[in-house]
Amino acid sequence: MVAVPVATPPPFVAKIERVTASDLRWSWHGGCPVGPSQLRRIRLRYVGFDGRAHTGEIIVNQSVVPQVTQIFRRLYGERFPIRSIRPIDVFHGSDSRSTAADNTSSFNCRYAVAPGPKSWSMHAYGEAIDVNTVENPYIQNGRVTPANAKAYADRTNVRLGMAVEGGALVQAFAAVGWSWGGRWRPSPDYQHFSSNGR
Repeated sequence: MVAVPVATPPPFVAKIERVTASDLRWSWHGGCPVGPSQLRRIRLRYVGFDGRAHTGEIIVNQSVVPQVTQIFRRLYGERFPIRSIRPIDVFHGSDSRSTAADNTSSFNCRYAVAPGPKSWSMHAYGEAIDVNTVENPYIQNGRVTPANAKAYADRTNVRLGMAVEGGALVQAFAAVGWSWGGRWRPSPDYQHFSSNGR
């Protein structure tokens, strides 16, 4: 029997680019806590659920570019699967459309989805990332968001792409000092990672 050679995956790449207001038509507006000059686009390589290399784009704060690059470099090396990585502008700034599409994204000038007075989400600063939003839902008062993620509310049934304690995804963010919303109680946000724990 002849062994089939395993293809060597292409190397990880991350290209950093400046963005303008016209690049952020749906996700940024006057009055946001950061301006386009403080944000960067990272075009990076990731492993899809098909096991192949793909290229995605994520908009983050320029101050966290080294950390974000390190996170995705590590996930790529560990072959952790990601469904897609596209800026929220692809979804016209709609967080609900992005999460329902199982998209991984960062910057979106919006308020936090939390009880109490309105406050900016860390996504509005480009310092939070939601990863594999269907496999990792937000559960608030028993409500699963996005709605098509209900099968993943049971966190004991670990499947591909999930964020779990001690798993590759949680460890990659922890390695650069970011915190995981999956530990929030009573409303865990399994998809959410941020630079300051909010």
